Amino acid sequence: MSRPPVFQRATVTRIVKETADARTYVLAPDDGPFSYRAGQFCTFKVVVDGVDLYRSYSMSSAPETDTELMTTVKRVPGGKVSNWLLDNVAEGDELELTRPAGTFCLQPSEGPMLGFSGGSGITPILSLAKSTLATTDRAVRLLCADRDRASAIFESDLAELVGLHPGRLTVVRHLDDENGRVDAATVRKFMGDDVAADSYVCGPEAFMALVESALPGPGRVFVERFGTATASEPTASEPAAAVAATAVDTEGTVTIILGRKKISVPRHSNETLLESARRGGLTPPFSCEAGNCATCIAQVTVGAATMRVNDALTDDEVADGYVLTCQAVPDTASLEVVYE
Repeated sequence: MSRPPVFQRATVTRIVKETADARTYVLAPDDGPFSYRAGQFCTFKVVVDGVDLYRSYSMSSAPETDTELMTTVKRVPGGKVSNWLLDNVAEGDELELTRPAGTFCLQPSEGPMLGFSGGSGITPILSLAKSTLATTDRAVRLLCADRDRASAIFESDLAELVGLHPGRLTVVRHLDDENGRVDAATVRKFMGDDVAADSYVCGPEAFMALVESALPGPGRVFVERFGTATASEPTASEPAAAVAATAVDTEGTVTIILGRKKISVPRHSNETLLESARRGGLTPPFSCEAGNCATCIAQVTVGAATMRVNDALTDDEVADGYVLTCQAVPDTASLEVVYE
């Protein structure tokens, strides 16, 4: 049976400056090495201005090729967690994080592995490329889109991999300042005759949508999304009661238990359990809000709910009543959910 993410402590043993705005954190978990798969991520918990914040960052390491656990973070304008990490964390500090999770992992195939990355989306793509090269004889081709040369992450790492795997790894760097932004023609030209190959895509939402729409098929497409939604918490000048008054009420009640707090709010049509909890004044854990990371997991103990997206929980976990509250919408008039 699944449980909500358990946060553990890890020591930052080394920090690598990848670019002016990106750092790789080499981590040594206090309880011993993590078991993980290439392409997975850890959810980090940090306290900024007295508020617990959660964000998920992919591994740039791969278990088949790296003896150290590494995650790479790029500064996001206005991003509370990424800016806090880059501005405050030093070697020797400890961070709180979950064990690696996620389903953006290498799938069995005989054909080439194609990777499409935008900016820091190269992080899980690099991990997958390392794993593919180490465990299969498949060719690997990567299209890496960056704003300019100065912002290109892992240039030396990828050049080293090309040298280690001549003829198997091809890396195409697309720099927006020289070539304009990636368009459908760029994607299809890069793909060439490998239309049946598996494609792995990660980057800004607009980049991923463009790549997905341009891929002609019939090859499978796997996409990793982080931070596609934003919190809709009431502001100081817009209390929860005022926000609730603007929504469309439906019959029923949603009850949320978080730690020692228990609140009940009227059920609103198409509102997720996470949104209901916020409307009731609670601050439950969450990260991606895209159904990927399971940071917001809770158990429905009364009633039922359906998840719009579920890329984190197994069928057995769903059968046990666990839901991703960022994606779960009540099916029943009354519902109770417990964050453990």
